[in-house]
Amino acid sequence: MAVAALVLGILALLSSITVVGGILLGLAAIILGIVASKRAKRGEAGGKGMAITGVVTGTLGILGAIGLIAFGASLLNSQAGKNYQDCLRNANGNQAQVQDCANQFGRQIGP
Repeated sequence: MAVAALVLGILALLSSITVVGGILLGLAAIILGIVASKRAKRGEAGGKGMAITGVVTGTLGILGAIGLIAFGASLLNSQAGKNYQDCLRNANGNQAQVQDCANQFGRQIGP
């Protein structure tokens, strides 16, 4: 169970950019890590260090996903994001105009 927590924690950390993967895998890693840690504490299993590392990496995966959500929300709520949303609404699905909107958005948020 400790190995599974460690593996899921590492996967949560790596997939936190997908947001859903970071949160789901992170939660699974935390749950398995806590259970494995308690079993190790009672002497029923080994791998307490791996269990703790699974909890830590799972937590970091969740925090990374939450950070990306917060960043995306703040970006879309910025003036550049509002301009982009308005531009997309006015494009009415015209692919050339949609691409122009994306280019304009990139210029507004770029360095």
